Amino acid sequence: MVNADLLAIDYKKDFPLLRELDVAYLDNSATSQRPQCVIDAESEFYLKHNANPLRGLYQLAMEATDGYENARVAVQKFINAKSEEEIIFTRNTSESLNLVAYSYGLSNLQAGDEIVTTIMEHHSNMLPWRMVAEKTGAVVKYIECEPDGSISEAALEAAITPKTKIVAMAQVGNVLGRLNPVEKAIELAHKVGAVAVIDGAQSVPHMPVDVQALDADFLAFSGHKMFGPMGIGVLYGKKKLLKKMPPFLYGGEMINWVSRETQEYAPLPHKFEAGTVNAAGAVGLHAAIDYIQSVGFETIEAREAALTKIAFEGMQKIEGVHIIGSNKWEEHKGIITFIIDGVHPHDIAAIFDADGVNIRAGNHCAQPLLDHLGTGATARMSLAFYNTVADVERFLTSLSTIRERMGYGR
Repeated sequence: MVNADLLAIDYKKDFPLLRELDVAYLDNSATSQRPQCVIDAESEFYLKHNANPLRGLYQLAMEATDGYENARVAVQKFINAKSEEEIIFTRNTSESLNLVAYSYGLSNLQAGDEIVTTIMEHHSNMLPWRMVAEKTGAVVKYIECEPDGSISEAALEAAITPKTKIVAMAQVGNVLGRLNPVEKAIELAHKVGAVAVIDGAQSVPHMPVDVQALDADFLAFSGHKMFGPMGIGVLYGKKKLLKKMPPFLYGGEMINWVSRETQEYAPLPHKFEAGTVNAAGAVGLHAAIDYIQSVGFETIEAREAALTKIAFEGMQKIEGVHIIGSNKWEEHKGIITFIIDGVHPHDIAAIFDADGVNIRAGNHCAQPLLDHLGTGATARMSLAFYNTVADVERFLTSLSTIRERMGYGR
């Protein structure tokens, strides 16, 4: 039984797009909507504080620098990093993971070393490691999941060996919505001297993530999936590792001085932030963090779980609809991927769109997983705490008509 009071608050009022458009927005794993406070924070930066951070000694430049660096401290506290020096601003999760692959991976791996990842990874946490393997002679090993998306402790123990140098894993999968055993993976990685790289794109917006408690070596996530702006992402890295890594990009602000023959790089975190930074995006991300904390993860998790249960149980009652992954709604973390007998996912998405329901269709940047599960393209609905029972009911009503509208009868 769903607690009605839990879902009674209308958070859509905080989100201009959701107030203005008559849509059930259920593509939150791809990107979230932005509350007014985030839009205002980014706009205010350009209206009142716009200058190039870290470069000027005049008042506007110092205000821009303060806004940028205050956002770094907010991120540090949000994920409980030891120091703001461990917070690197990037464009998105993909760039953060590429930074680790290029700067750490290429510098520390050699022929015969092993990179362990899972078949469930987003391409952004798979292709960078393939690149490292190709350039160094290392080998990528894939841990295969069960049909329900689970990874056993035995599978982790078999895959992670003394040859393992990197373990790369998503905390929550973007297709099956499964919460992966990252704590055990990190523990096993450290036992053999490997580093653990965690993709937090689908976890950080929806649940508390404490990098010190996890003991993660690296964690990557994106602002745009957590109600913040596009174009701002985060890489957390342990200071002892970041200090030894060469820069990823070269140019302005990542150096202390340059001569004709040599240079000295800036200290952390600026060593990894070449060129003019996305200060407005960082300020917007700060506002998004403040907004998340004002709502509270207890509320966020509870609302998303309640909505997932309603959607999942409703989908199970519709003939011809097949949910991919676990048959337990609790194991989907707000993400439900599905197929419909005889209907291509692109047609599914088009019919939903005609009914004012926004979902995702395709391979979700996870083709090896779908191949492993024996399917091609799929449809995916993904929830955020601001979604409502009405959104889910609209989704289920449309879903129940799709086969008939495609000519299969009742």
